[in-house]
Amino acid sequence: MSRKYFGTDGVRGKVGEFPITPEFAMKLGWAAGRVLSKRGTRTVLIGKDTRISGYLLETALEAGLVAAGIDVRLLGPMPTPAVAYLTRTFRAEAGIVISASHNPYYDNGIKFFSADGTKLPDEVELAIENELEQSMVCVSSEQLGKAVRVDDAAGRYIEFCKSHMPNHMSLKGLNIVIDCAHGATYHIAPSVFRELGADVTTIGVQPNGLNINAECGATHTAALQQKVLDVKADLGIAYDGDGDRVMMVDHTGRVIDGDEIVYLIARAAQKQNRLRGGVVGTLMSNMGLELALAELDIPFVRSQVGDRYVMELLREKDWRIGGENSGHVLNLDHTCTGDGIIASLQVLTAMIQDQQSLAEISQGMSKLPQVLVNVKFEKGSAPLEKQNVKQAILDVEARLAGKGRVLIRKSGTEPLIRVMVEGEQQAEVEAYAHEIANAVKIAS
Repeated sequence: MSRKYFGTDGVRGKVGEFPITPEFAMKLGWAAGRVLSKRGTRTVLIGKDTRISGYLLETALEAGLVAAGIDVRLLGPMPTPAVAYLTRTFRAEAGIVISASHNPYYDNGIKFFSADGTKLPDEVELAIENELEQSMVCVSSEQLGKAVRVDDAAGRYIEFCKSHMPNHMSLKGLNIVIDCAHGATYHIAPSVFRELGADVTTIGVQPNGLNINAECGATHTAALQQKVLDVKADLGIAYDGDGDRVMMVDHTGRVIDGDEIVYLIARAAQKQNRLRGGVVGTLMSNMGLELALAELDIPFVRSQVGDRYVMELLREKDWRIGGENSGHVLNLDHTCTGDGIIASLQVLTAMIQDQQSLAEISQGMSKLPQVLVNVKFEKGSAPLEKQNVKQAILDVEARLAGKGRVLIRKSGTEPLIRVMVEGEQQAEVEAYAHEIANAVKIAS
């Protein structure tokens, strides 16, 4: 059954435009409350990132949930994976994150976690959508929910993150630059790494509601790369606005992306005899990851793009490790959702165990040149169905002659067509990607 409001990652859009309006947020809170009030603790946690519209949506959601008889625990600015963790520890019925992840400040979204810290099951999302079609009614006064703020949420999550590095290890002697994208990790990540012994330099830790993800963080690593070189750091770590993505930078300024991070974590797990099964990537995962894992005899399969689909395939196969080149990394031996801080701690643990730098430990995987071009399109148009686009794709595939890949898809969160071309030569791949992108622009 198709969803009217929920996408691959909750409800998302531009603030002030349906469905990211105060009226809809209140109705969504009420509808979710109606579904969730029939079970469990009748308690829901709400966390948010640092964008200015979080205040508006938090208040509206709170009103809707309370009107449905749900008690609300307000976490304030918290990374998405922190909300998943705290939902479990508070034994809450659900957790809600107000965030548009890596998008600009003027976008926002509302996504839900189930009681076990994973994405809501399809049947629950559909039940909420069904309630959204009903008229909103308020429970009687004695049944109204209550809302309280959780004062120690950040401290709880900091300790949880630190617990994922072995007790006998520390980061003493490491000089690390951390870029928090002016987002939800700004008051979390620096404390985690400092308390584990690292010498930490920070950027992107002064959120003002409007600067989240602005030329910083996991989607814009240039500032981090320069800072690592300027302060002669051992490495840098960048998170996105809600902390579920991570990119790393070695001491030379080279970016270590999600594919390489997944490889490093899987290789370390294999060395420790803790690897169960293989690794799940996506259609966007670099072919270099597949080849490097094959060298280690580690099975590799691809899911659709999106951490939701990576998770589904991990569960289907009963595997533990997966991720996306964009920096979503899953290791179900550590936590139940993508967590940028924990993923970076796993890489640092592997570095310490191997007594190697990030640059040295990353040499086991070589990426094929891969170019991604994003093309905006008008909602309602279907450029991928146009003959000139289909022909451009066929032409490029013929010239690649089986020594590369073409992947064209619509973004699940923005009005973009993503054109990805992978091959042996960087200049050739760039030309092919722009050739197809131009065809998409004409068709749009």
